[in-house]
Amino acid sequence: MWIVEPSSRLSPYIKAFMVIESDDILVNRLLPDTSIVLAIRYKGTVHYKKEHEGTNLPVFSISGLRKTARLVQYGKDTGNILVQFKEAGAAAFLKSPVHELFESNLALNHFFNISELEELEEQIHHTETIDQKIKIVEQFLIARLRYQKPDLLVAASIQKIHAAKGLLRMKQLADSLYISTDAFEKRFRKLVGTTPKQFAAIVRMNSVIAQGHLDEPLVNSALNAGFFDQSHFIKDFKTFTGQTPTEFFGSTAKL
Repeated sequence: MWIVEPSSRLSPYIKAFMVIESDDILVNRLLPDTSIVLAIRYKGTVHYKKEHEGTNLPVFSISGLRKTARLVQYGKDTGNILVQFKEAGAAAFLKSPVHELFESNLALNHFFNISELEELEEQIHHTETIDQKIKIVEQFLIARLRYQKPDLLVAASIQKIHAAKGLLRMKQLADSLYISTDAFEKRFRKLVGTTPKQFAAIVRMNSVIAQGHLDEPLVNSALNAGFFDQSHFIKDFKTFTGQTPTEFFGSTAKL
């Protein structure tokens, strides 16, 4: 996998373009994250794995925020470009409220005309280098960028949630922004793709996971992050990652 930075025109909305190519079958565990992701498959096959079945992904798809991990399998000789949006960035391109994507992966023709996507697929197919393919994707997105002033209140709330590593009360957050809790939640959800509370939960668990390599027992980090006890943490951890802490980090994990 390698990462390409977006052009200056798209940098306010997109974190990065990630390119994933695999010669052999590759399985990745995708943890919940705070970014909506647009996936473009330019060769091969990709599908989400479940116990005894899989869901094949279309050439163009978009994934919303979610509470649980997913296993994605890339087939042999597969190539994909992932567009990782910044928080609230995808809303600048989509007419529908992005919270409709929560816990979902949808074909991109739910949001753009099929003829537009067929033309995009044709253009990508007839280019040889990754840089050329990404430039074509950028041109497609720039042409569909809707005029939208940044919501400074939502941007400030996202910064506060990250700064607190997800450990804060939503009423206190809304009060600090001088807005009612209901109005704040509606505004946040429409642009970011989930409620502030669920967004904070994703940030909080990812913050704990990021400390998993430290010598300090993981449960200490979990308690500091506001989990009630070890059993509460392990239950939420398994929901989030699909594995127990020992399975996720290996037998050396300190609980």
